[in-house]
Amino acid sequence: MPQLPAPDYPADVRARLEADAREIIARYPGSRSALLPMLHLVQSEEGHVTPTGLRFCAEMLDLTTAEVTAVATFYTMYRRKPSGDYQVGVCTNTLCAVMGGDAIFEALQEHLGVGNDETTEDGKVTLEHIECNAACDFAPVVMVNWEFFDNQTPRSARKLVDDLRAGREVRPTRGAPLCTFKETARILAGFPDERPGAVGASGSAGPPSLAGLKLAKGEEAGPKVVSPRGGEATASAGQPVTETGEAPETHPSSHDAPRSTAASDPDNPAGPVAKEGK
Repeated sequence: MPQLPAPDYPADVRARLEADAREIIARYPGSRSALLPMLHLVQSEEGHVTPTGLRFCAEMLDLTTAEVTAVATFYTMYRRKPSGDYQVGVCTNTLCAVMGGDAIFEALQEHLGVGNDETTEDGKVTLEHIECNAACDFAPVVMVNWEFFDNQTPRSARKLVDDLRAGREVRPTRGAPLCTFKETARILAGFPDERPGAVGASGSAGPPSLAGLKLAKGEEAGPKVVSPRGGEATASAGQPVTETGEAPETHPSSHDAPRSTAASDPDNPAGPVAKEGK
């Protein structure tokens, strides 16, 4: 059973967090509205929301610990147990799953030797499946501390986690440079990302996201963003190549490369289950 009441932070930590908390609370007309960023704040301290963090939020916002716990346990972005430096989330929702998300998740479980919501022994990586990363046009997508790694494959995902565990530089496909989970939590609490160039690196939507908008405006469609079925990978303008000079793995759409889990798979046709009228 947890110690009740939860122990307080050490005096120096408490003083530092109180200063940050007052800054957060001052942003809102009602202190209760500050609870979500406050939970990110305490998560940035210990890497997850602890009973001590719950108590701190309750005391600062004049809430009960039950009220704070109800919010902290509702949102999956708040960790309730120790986590790794890098939260690796694999989208296994419909489109990403059809495009290979399930295969990526299974490959990472085997490669890392962990199950869903578990952390590697070195404390570097926590693996979890995510229902949607809101990036279907780049499926299958993996997120690391909420930064996007688009168009992944089992091979590229294995290399990604290996680089994270080895401390090698890893760059998201788009968005800000990668930082640790604790650092990410502090940014989500509303404090500025003070790393040089981090804010300016956020960028904008990629060509797949903007294709429909351009067509709606009457503009010419850009280059095809998926590779033709059966075609060999070739390096085109702006496409990176590997150290061996070869083009990276391509990522066909579900229409170009049907999978065994897709309705378009010829080995598993999806026809009507009954004659019309029955």
